[in-house]
Amino acid sequence: MSYQNTTQFSSRRQQNWSRNQNTVAFISSVKLGPVAHTVLVALMITVLGLIYLTQATKATSYDYQSQKIDSQIADLNTKKSDLEVENARLTALESVKSSSVASTMTTPASTDYVH
Repeated sequence: MSYQNTTQFSSRRQQNWSRNQNTVAFISSVKLGPVAHTVLVALMITVLGLIYLTQATKATSYDYQSQKIDSQIADLNTKKSDLEVENARLTALESVKSSSVASTMTTPASTDYVH
């Protein structure tokens, strides 16, 4: 039994390839000129620019949303402080009316006004 070299198989030693070298070379059948390369590079830059813009506008929209939420928080804090003042005023009147000093007071017999 003998072995023969065919077109499908050829030894590495016969072609003098060095270590870690690709053994297959791809040659494209389509040849592009300098104008086509320029157009492709321009398209790639345009696509990358659009991707960048979409990411930048997302960040801006988050900024607007956070600003809106901050203004709502400020409004609610103002309402809370107003309600605390109102609560203190109302509870103070109720405590004065129900105090022992107010219960011992009498109504005046007559009131006179200065003209």
